[in-house]
Amino acid sequence: MGVPGNRRSGAMPRRRLVRHATGRRTAAVLALVAACWTVIFTVVVAVDDFPRGILVLCSGTLVVAGAWEGVLRRGWGRVAGLAVAAAALVGFGVLLVDDGFLRSLLKLGLGALILYTGARLAFRPEVELPAADPPRRPVLFINPRSGDGKAARVHLSEEASDRGIDTVELEPGGDLAALVRTAIDEGADGIAMAGGDGSQAVAAAVAAERDLPFACIPSGTRNHFALDLGVDRNDVVGALDAFVDGGERLVDLAEVNGQVFVNNVSLGVYAEAVQHSGYRQAKIRTLLDTVPATLGSPGTHDLAWTTPGGRRLTGAGVILVGNNQYRLGGAAGAGTRPALDQALLGITVVDPPTSRGNRRRRPWRQWSAPGFDVAASQPIPAGIDGEAVVLSSPALFRTRPGALRVRVAAAHPGASPSAIEPVGALAALRALAGIAAGRDPLPPRATRRPEPAGGAAPRP
Repeated sequence: MGVPGNRRSGAMPRRRLVRHATGRRTAAVLALVAACWTVIFTVVVAVDDFPRGILVLCSGTLVVAGAWEGVLRRGWGRVAGLAVAAAALVGFGVLLVDDGFLRSLLKLGLGALILYTGARLAFRPEVELPAADPPRRPVLFINPRSGDGKAARVHLSEEASDRGIDTVELEPGGDLAALVRTAIDEGADGIAMAGGDGSQAVAAAVAAERDLPFACIPSGTRNHFALDLGVDRNDVVGALDAFVDGGERLVDLAEVNGQVFVNNVSLGVYAEAVQHSGYRQAKIRTLLDTVPATLGSPGTHDLAWTTPGGRRLTGAGVILVGNNQYRLGGAAGAGTRPALDQALLGITVVDPPTSRGNRRRRPWRQWSAPGFDVAASQPIPAGIDGEAVVLSSPALFRTRPGALRVRVAAAHPGASPSAIEPVGALAALRALAGIAAGRDPLPPRATRRPEPAGGAAPRP
C-alpha cells in the first residue's frame, strides 16, 4: 500500500492549498474592494450632504463593524455582529428614508454583504492533502449508541458495504481495542471509527500502534476530533470516502499515564461533573451543581503543577490539557485547534476565585509544552475526551508527535475551522490582503515520526 511522502525519513509533504485556490483569492479581492468602496462611499456621502450625511457615516460605521465582527467571530459573537449591522441599516433607513438616503443605505448594505461573504469564503478552511492509495481491506467499527443512533439513521453500515468497507458493530461492554487488533491480525489494512471522541481515541491508538491509516467518521454527538481534522461533521456518509479518494496527513496523539487521548483531558470542575451518573442526561445542570462543591473542595486545591517558568504551584479551578493548543475566547474558531501537528500539548489553567494568595496571579494562563504533570495527595478525577476516569498521581501528560496517519475525504475541508482565520481585526485584514496577493494562508509544517515510548520530540 502506497503511503504519500517518506514517513520513515521524518517528514510528510506540506499541506497544499490548491483546491479552489483561485476562488479563494477572488473572494479575498472582492472582500477588500467592497471594504474600501464602502468606506470611501460613506465618507463621500457624509461630506457632500453635511450635516445630515453624518447619520449615513454613523450607519456605515456600525454596518461595516458588525459585518467584520461576523467574519472574526463564531457562534453568538457572529450572530451579535451581524445583528448590529442589520439593525443599523434598518434603523437608519427608517430615520433617513424621507431625506432621500435610502438608495445610499442600500448600496452601503450591499457593500457590507460582499465584504462579509467574500471574507468568509476566503477564510474557509479547505486544503488538498497528499493523495494516498485506498486500503485493500478497510474495516469500519460502529458504536451504534453514539449520537443517539446516528449511524443507523444514515444507514452507515450499508453505505460502507457499497464502498467495499467491512463493518463491525460494537456490543455493550465490548472491548473496542481488542476488536480492532483482531481485525488487523486478520488482514485489515485501514481502520475507520464511527462513534464519539472516546471511541475515536481507542481506535486511533491501535491504528497508530500498527502504523495503519485511520478515518474518523463523525457519528457521535459533538465530534470535536472530526472538526479539527477537517472532516465535515454534517456529512457522516461522505466521511467514508476517506478510504476511497482521501488524502493523508500525520497528526499528533497525546497520552496521560499511558492512556491515549485525541482531544483533551480536563481536571477540576468539568472533571468532577463527568464523574456524576446524571451528567450525560443533564450536562449543564450537573456542571452548575458541581461548581460550588468543586471550587471549595480540598481535592481541587491540592492539584500541584509547574508553570512555564518552572514555579511549582498548587490549586486550580480547571486544568485543561489538549492534544495541541485550543483557541479560546470569542475569536473565530474558538474552541477548536488551528493545528494537530505541532508536537505540543496545549495547557490551560484557570485559578479558582476562592484561591488564597492568588491576588497577584492572573485568573487563567495558557501555554504549550511537549510534556506536563499534575500531582495530588489522592487519585485525580479526570474527563478524558469526555469520559469519566480517575487517574493515579502524578498524572503524566506527553505528546506523541506524528503518531497517527489520518485519511480525510477529498470533498471535506481537510483542516480545522481556525487553521486559516487569525485572531484580531488587524491580523485578519493582513491575512485577507495576503490571500488576495496569492500567498498561502496555511504556514508550512512538517510532522516528525514519534520517538520511542516515553519520549517527546521537539517542536518541528
